[in-house]
Formats: sequence, C-alpha cells, structure tokens
Amino acid sequence: MTIQEIEQQIIDEFANFDEWIDKYAYIIDLGKECPAIDEKDKTESNIIKGCQSRVWLSCEHHDGKIFFKADSDAVITKGIISLLIRVYSGQTPKDILENEPVFIDQIGLKEHLSPTRSNGLTSMLKQIKMYALAFSIKGDQ
Repeated sequence: MTIQEIEQQIIDEFANFDEWIDKYAYIIDLGKECPAIDEKDKTESNIIKGCQSRVWLSCEHHDGKIFFKADSDAVITKGIISLLIRVYSGQTPKDILENEPVFIDQIGLKEHLSPTRSNGLTSMLKQIKMYALAFSIKGDQ
C-alpha cells in the first residue's frame, strides 16, 4: 500500500469517533496492540531525543525499503509511534522523505496533544525521516 492509502485508512478509522476521549482510547489501544521490540534494541542509541517518555525506534533496510519497530514506556506514546510506523514502515527512503504525514492534521492529533507530547511527535517523525535520509544518501533508494 502507498503512504497515502495507509493515511486514508487511519483518517477513516478516526472518523468513526466523535469525541476526542474516544480517539485517545483508540490510540491507547493501538499502543497496547503494538508489538514490543526486542530488549536488545532498547539501547541508548535507539532512544528518540525530545520525547517526554522513553521511545525506542529501530529499523532494518532491505529490498530497498525501511522497516521500523518501536516501543515506549508510555502506552499513549506507543500508540502515536505505532501510527507513524504504520504509515512509513515498508516504504522506500524516497517515499518517506517526500511524504509528510497529512493524517496528523486530518485527524486533529497534534492540536489535541499536550505541548510535550506534540514535541515528542515531531521528534519521532524527525527520527524516521533521518533514517530515510541516511539510507537515501547511501544510494539505497
């Protein structure tokens, strides 16, 4: 699936909820469902700087695509990173770099997060883009 198709799925899922309390509950459920990464990947080098809670992001690159895994010690943060992984995992570095996450504004996520969580979301996205940039520089697009 393309990034745009995945984002549309997320937008459609969030459209099922009228109240933000229900959307938060859904994000928490996504966090609970997101598989934990291996303990060996919970290293200092995989921690995303700028997040209030601890968030680990690791990736693998094969067949021209990047595959992300993440974990967090806060379930809502884990739900947020799971949405980003859903959009960007399995995509090429070029596609990741060229596509900003429009679903975030479409579902109203950033405006309903606390400033610290909003900064964390920005840091998560930045780290995903940095991995994509690193792989694209290597010429593995």
